[in-house]
Amino acid sequence: MTTPKTKCAIIGPGNIGTDLMIKVMRTGKNIEMGALVGVDPKSDGLARAERMGVINTADGLDGLVKMDVWKEIGVVFDATSAYVHQHHNDICVEHGKQMIDLTPAAIGPHCIPVVNMDEHLNEQNVNMVTCGGQATIPMVHAVKRVADAVPYAEIVASVSSKSAGPGTRANIDEFTQNTARAIETVGGAARGKAIIILNPAEPPLLMRDTVYVLSQGAEPDAIQKSVEDMVAQVQDYVPGYRLKQDVQFERFGENNPVRIPGYGEFSGIKSTIFLEVEGAAHYLPAYAGNLDIMTSAALATAERWTEKKLGAAAAE
Repeated sequence: MTTPKTKCAIIGPGNIGTDLMIKVMRTGKNIEMGALVGVDPKSDGLARAERMGVINTADGLDGLVKMDVWKEIGVVFDATSAYVHQHHNDICVEHGKQMIDLTPAAIGPHCIPVVNMDEHLNEQNVNMVTCGGQATIPMVHAVKRVADAVPYAEIVASVSSKSAGPGTRANIDEFTQNTARAIETVGGAARGKAIIILNPAEPPLLMRDTVYVLSQGAEPDAIQKSVEDMVAQVQDYVPGYRLKQDVQFERFGENNPVRIPGYGEFSGIKSTIFLEVEGAAHYLPAYAGNLDIMTSAALATAERWTEKKLGAAAAE
């Protein structure tokens, strides 16, 4: 007997929303498309949904609520902006829909699938942090899980300017703030900092991330192995995620400590991790790995949530 799939709605027919729609249609195991929601009737994403036979509306989430398909929707992905997410969340909470937030609004807890997804399966709203967060926080956590302490971690995410749509550009400040918080709350660093670079290079470059982690109580061999193991875990849902080279280490003894603003003097090991993320090219070209890791992480979270729901139903 085939188990019926859970229908999802995607709010936001831009780069991220369209990529997610195609990913759901091509790779969804427990999730299938229910509707794509926008506010611009001339949106390319809505036109694509129409051509692909996906129910769509240009009347926003309020318009979707009035449609018959709304009753069948179990999961709602929000790929719009932090500014409007609160309104969307209020509607979904009122109607008992599971919400997966791809904006930097962070109303719900931060979720990185390979780090803490199962901790939040009972939450009605989970936040996917940012593309930079999804790429780099697993690395911060990889160091933290073998160290006694991580006083500081900093990430620099460089993405192709062509892959950054209006929503991403409007949320730059929220990107840095939300990612920095998640470096601390999910990654385990005492202090976190995030920087994003929109690279205008032609031809467009793949997403690159540099992660700096200051740790105490762990040796380089243990850190290298933990990082490699974590990369393999991320590759389960983002095959184009990879290390560019071995982790680079620098040791600071008590006789040559480094001073961290807001922390003080640090002695221990600095790990520098270089990452590259190649997209699956479901919608945009492969250089848009920043989109691919967000949509892949969101879909992985929805699949896991649905698995738990189906498992609970089977046990009753």
